[in-house]
Amino acid sequence: MTMPVAFSTLDVRTADGNADSHLARPDDGGPHPGVLFYMDAYGLRPYLREMMEAIAANGFTVLAPNVFYRSGRAPVLPMPESTDPVGHAKFFAALGPMRAAFTPDKALADAQTYLDWLSAAEFVAPGPVAVTGYCMGGRLALRTAGAFGNRIAAAASFHGGRLAVDDQPDSPHHAAAGITAELWIAHASQDDSMPPEQIARLDKALDAAHVRYTSVVYPNTRHGFTMRDTPVFDQAAYDRHLADLLALLRRAQQAR
Repeated sequence: MTMPVAFSTLDVRTADGNADSHLARPDDGGPHPGVLFYMDAYGLRPYLREMMEAIAANGFTVLAPNVFYRSGRAPVLPMPESTDPVGHAKFFAALGPMRAAFTPDKALADAQTYLDWLSAAEFVAPGPVAVTGYCMGGRLALRTAGAFGNRIAAAASFHGGRLAVDDQPDSPHHAAAGITAELWIAHASQDDSMPPEQIARLDKALDAAHVRYTSVVYPNTRHGFTMRDTPVFDQAAYDRHLADLLALLRRAQQAR
């Protein structure tokens, strides 16, 4: 049985300013295990609230920061129509400078701030938290797990891209040795940003580091398959993702 959810907006103070953020939690006044939710490149928007509330209704306190806060408050750019692929291509072209400004070092500095916020929040139970991320957020989730070790109980990446690029020092597979969390990594079957050779390279790095992980390809899906407000949304894959994510979070909760 799911729980009623309370939703709010807030600012998380970082070294570089205020990260406007969304918070969803069970509306019972008590503390629950924390989840850091990394958005996709489209940013904080009503649909992500829906996703956060689905997680929170199952007993978790979910924080989703606007990782592009240095470039403006969400929505940093207006969301294109879901059925307009040309509009989505133009969106990503305009987003380029904002993504470039969000450097790997800044990403990890922000991650520490978000983890500290969760540790201090009255609605978050003591102990390590979980991280879930989508598209570029999947990459951030794995990098956070690698950088913060036992502060992370579980980490999930859904249709994350460029997770195992040898010539990129910040590629998540280079940080596998620092991961103590259980991982769930769900790939799209059609994804130029995460081709089979990268999946194999990531699995090899995780095996060498003795990481507990599941690496799975959801069939007949494209990059971004969980996102209802984009042209690549797949309902069956979204439902599977939510079931797989909640199972991971519950395993982490039982291990606390």
